[in-house]
Parts: sequence; structure tokens; C-alpha cells
Amino acid sequence: MFFRKWLSRFRSKPVTREPSEAYNQWANTYDQQPDNLMLQLDETVFSGLLNEISLTNLTVIDYGCGTGRHWPLLLTRQPGILKGFDVSEGMLAKLKDKIPGAAVFLLKEDTLDGVPDQSADWIISTLTMAHLKEPRKVFEEWNRVLKPGGGIIITDYHPAILAKGGQRTFRSGDELISIQNQVWELGLIRQMAGQLHWTEIRLVEKILDDSLKAFYEKQNALHVFEAYQGLPLIYGIRFKKEK
Repeated sequence: MFFRKWLSRFRSKPVTREPSEAYNQWANTYDQQPDNLMLQLDETVFSGLLNEISLTNLTVIDYGCGTGRHWPLLLTRQPGILKGFDVSEGMLAKLKDKIPGAAVFLLKEDTLDGVPDQSADWIISTLTMAHLKEPRKVFEEWNRVLKPGGGIIITDYHPAILAKGGQRTFRSGDELISIQNQVWELGLIRQMAGQLHWTEIRLVEKILDDSLKAFYEKQNALHVFEAYQGLPLIYGIRFKKEK
């Protein structure tokens, strides 16, 4: 999962695919990325936000759960109910392979089918926001199922990087696949949240700084580090639904 502009060693032209198709193609190898900086940063941001809250005996919905990267951590927090929704059947199958009996559901038209109104305590959504074509519609669906006082945690690639032309890409055989992204500015996300009476509790942004330089050295990509140093790579934001 690298940005096309960042890793010049990828010389082939990417093939752009919709998220459901792309992640189905990526599902078999998605969890095999020990040196993926963006996944590591997402883990850091998400775990930091998660450490601030309790999930004990609560109902949690993971929107865009993928292969369940965060589920081992989530399950240590002893939620009462944990449900995963994703557009990729392949990613959901991998999650069920890892966690037999996991409650997972295929997302259709962004709706949380079968989830009653005001029944969820928390919605989490990691590395998914920029894939949404209609974020306002998705937020309204989250608002429908959230209890008053419920919470939302979102993490994703930072729009500042995506706006510079960054793309999520992966190799599949001889193909370089680019997953379709939208650029939703943080200002728009905050505006939509405010219209639904969600209060922003915390924003975290991971900046490309000297602490990440070793990753680029390992990838023989110091020129990329120097070009983008100081830009935010990943963000995480936590909201509370007031009513």
C-alpha cells in the first residue's frame, strides 16, 4: 500500500479499480505486509484512541473491517457484541478464517442492514473514509444506529497526502493496482459531524518526520522523505454523539 508518486521503482502504469474489486484481489496477501508504514501508523493512531475508551460489554460496529486487522486488539477490550461490515467478500472471508464465528456482513449501498436504530455504542472505521463516495449518507447511517452518547473513531490516509496525488496501490502478479480514492478534507468531515450533533473529542495526525526516516532509508527512497517531510500521513479523529 504505497503512493504511486512516492515509490518511483514502480514503473508500470497502475490499473484503477473500485474498492470492492480491488480488495477482493488483495485479500489473500493483505495481512502479509510487515514493512507497510501506513498500516503501522494506523495501528499506532487507532490503538492510542482506543486506549482512551472502554468497550466492556458494549456493542461495537467495525465499518470497513477488512480482514479484521484490529480485531485481536478489540477483543481484548471485551465488547459485548462486535460486528464487522465490509464491501469485500474476500476480506470478510479472511476475517472469518482468523476468527471463526465472527459476525461479519457484506456492505451493500453503505447501509447497516439488520442493525436497529440506536443500538450501537461505538462505530469504528479505519482506512476506509476516502473510499466512501457519499460520506454524508454513511454518517447519517452511523447516526441512525448509534445511541445518544455513543462514540465514533475514524482513521485514514490524510487528505493532505491524497490531495497531492497519493494513491493506495498494491502488486498483484505483474499488475500494479490502484484503489479508487476520494479526497474528503477534515473540514468537511467536521462540518458533517457537527450537523449531526457529534462533538469532536480528539484529533491525531501523524507527520512525516525524522522518526520515520529509517523506513525510507530501507526502501531506498530518501528523496521521497525529503520531498514530503512535514506533511501529515495518517489521521485519527474521535467524536461523541450528543443526541
